[in-house]
Amino acid sequence: VQLQASGGGLVQPGGSLRLSCVASGFSLDDYAIGWFREAPGKEREGVSCLHFSDGVTQHLDSVRGRFTISRDDSKNAVWLQMDSLKPEDTAIYYCATTRTYDYCSIYVHEYFTWGQGTQVTVSS
Repeated sequence: VQLQASGGGLVQPGGSLRLSCVASGFSLDDYAIGWFREAPGKEREGVSCLHFSDGVTQHLDSVRGRFTISRDDSKNAVWLQMDSLKPEDTAIYYCATTRTYDYCSIYVHEYFTWGQGTQVTVSS
């Protein structure tokens, strides 16, 4: 059971990045997938989540309208499209998963399988 996150990089304010989280060793059906971030000196916080089967999503207020989470059934993966990026979005981004019935949450403590992080830096 493994999650592989990728897609981070350096982008100017107002730019876009797309992160991917690919699951291997299990199917994401009946799982919630969350994206989290951890900035230097700050606690890890939830950004967006998706229930893979039901399509239910949640977003942190500060990213709603700028970030879009979606699934790729053929790749057993989840994407996080990040638009209109701001310097305060700079962080290491992690994806994680947990088995749920029909919902997802962006609370860190509800997730038990984590991928490695990918660095996102928004700077001019």
